[in-house]
Amino acid sequence: MDKAENLVAEIEALGAKLASAKTMIAHRFIGQTRVVDLTLSALLCGGHGLLIGLPGLGKTRLVEALSTVMGLDGARIQFTPDLMPADILGSEVLDEGADGARAFRFIEGPVFCQLLLADEINRASPRTQSALLQAMQEKQVSIAGKERDLGAPFHVLATQNPIEQEGTYPLPEAQLDRFLVQIDVEYPDRDTEKAIILATTGVEDGEVSNVFTAAELLAAQTLLRRMPVGDAVLELILDLVRACRPEDELASDMVRENVSWGPGPRAAQALMLMVRAAALLDGRLAPTVDDVMDMAAPVLRHRMALSFAAKARGETLGNLIESVVAQVAKGEAAA
Repeated sequence: MDKAENLVAEIEALGAKLASAKTMIAHRFIGQTRVVDLTLSALLCGGHGLLIGLPGLGKTRLVEALSTVMGLDGARIQFTPDLMPADILGSEVLDEGADGARAFRFIEGPVFCQLLLADEINRASPRTQSALLQAMQEKQVSIAGKERDLGAPFHVLATQNPIEQEGTYPLPEAQLDRFLVQIDVEYPDRDTEKAIILATTGVEDGEVSNVFTAAELLAAQTLLRRMPVGDAVLELILDLVRACRPEDELASDMVRENVSWGPGPRAAQALMLMVRAAALLDGRLAPTVDDVMDMAAPVLRHRMALSFAAKARGETLGNLIESVVAQVAKGEAAA
């Protein structure tokens, strides 16, 4: 069996395992397949996810289920205005031994895990939010002049309430860009809500068990990066990202008039990974241009900003990205 056949077999085996993981997660987080797919995709890509939705929609429940199913050591931080960086990273304490000798000992904070749930991340002060910047990008932290590695793998899934903004601190652009994908958690449809009520108001709750181990997830992340991507998909990714930058020659008048600043190279990198994950979760061996269009909004939405005038007119990034995707896809088809 040659390398290509080996790769196909590995991708197919991983696809089957991911299908089992999704079924297991559905025992605890009912419905909302799109949300589950995007969150799983973020983990498969080795990245972080920002879950935005109203309280009570199951964001915390989803992350807890993911931690168990993917075999990851999880931790949770409830972000509040009085939370300090040391509450996240840990701190050194002075210990005194039986012989009277004194020495500093480092006590690890909750960030030393494999899957960190940053609950209501925008409620902490900018100083505390910035404590996660190095952790999210480099997967290590510098404390007392020493670099300390975090868990392997290491992922942050943060939640945010889009409505209640009193006493919150908007995430800086540098931190938003470190989230691979923004996942909007909407209200469930009627049938899903009925299933949720029946499943969560009885004596027994849905149980989940391990499908992956941490080592298997790391192997899956490596396999994902080996998946082939066609030239048409790559060119569409580049065209789409560049068309969202108001100063780029590919940008339309609509983008120039409504967008204050657009996505950087991380957006193209994220799209490249996310389309591969989409193909994996769908049981396919390679991504298509449809995957690029499907993943555009979750990848780009938090990496762009509307101009003041656009906000005053009631424009939304979701609608704008949808229009850009349509325009770029039309141009590709014409070419």
